[in-house]
Amino acid sequence: MKTMLKSLLAAAMVVGFTAAASAAGLISIIVNDPANPYWLTEGNVAKAEAEKLGYTANVAAHKGDTNTESNLIDTAITNKSVAIILDPANADGSVGAVKKAIAANIPVFLVNAEINQEGLAKGQLVSNNAQGAALGAQQWVQAVGEKGKYVELLGAPSDNNAATRSNGYATVLSQYPDLEKAASQVANWDRTQGHDKMQSMLQANPDIIAVISGNDEMALGAVAALKEAGKLAGIKVGGFDGSPDAVAAIKSGELQYTVLQPVAIFSAKAVQQADSFIKSGATGAATEKQLFDCLLITKDNVDKYTAPFVLSE
Repeated sequence: MKTMLKSLLAAAMVVGFTAAASAAGLISIIVNDPANPYWLTEGNVAKAEAEKLGYTANVAAHKGDTNTESNLIDTAITNKSVAIILDPANADGSVGAVKKAIAANIPVFLVNAEINQEGLAKGQLVSNNAQGAALGAQQWVQAVGEKGKYVELLGAPSDNNAATRSNGYATVLSQYPDLEKAASQVANWDRTQGHDKMQSMLQANPDIIAVISGNDEMALGAVAALKEAGKLAGIKVGGFDGSPDAVAAIKSGELQYTVLQPVAIFSAKAVQQADSFIKSGATGAATEKQLFDCLLITKDNVDKYTAPFVLSE
């Protein structure tokens, strides 16, 4: 009888815990494209943090398409989400989707990329792209030298991060008048496009000495193209993100450095702020826009890379 009573009590506790967990509600997480390890980590970290705090969580991807993003917001509303964590598809084009969620009384927290309107999202948590770009450009000059022709690979124009990084590079590199940008191409954060655009720029500019890239995927595409052309030994490449593949390329000497974005930190922080807002009506943050400083990864500290997008002290 005592054994049966203990079993019933244990079962009741499990049911009670499950009910309590589900009662906390659903947090919908919408990322760009989990085929990119950066966005995969963003979604995985946010989901794990939400579940740790007692919520249910799901992850979906818009792949840079605002119509898909809008439909995913509709689904989050239909599913009665208590909060939405969103990596916006477009600085201007995602404003409507955010407004739609807010009209349904669902707080929205933006990660990685911003929208061009403040006062809608409860938080916009992003890498300090200007700081990271300056960090990367300074390291790039150390690796490349102060004289010669180079090319640049640019991210998606719809993402403000692309222009911020490119402008940050230009601010540093403009201090070196003997460094000449021979060409630049948009490769939309994509490795295949980075490879193809690198091929065309190399054909037009066979005398370049370096490549500076807005992210790791484009940089790794450039590395592949340069290897195919037998030119990698004489052309240095720098990246931005801190992806596992970029770290491996630094170890092998194919990539000079990468700038690590602390996506594992701010993805978790966004969920924590959502939890705070749900429970207290305040995020606990002083401002809507929050910048998280980037870190430089080179061959000198690459062994401190302990997990995807995590650099230990």
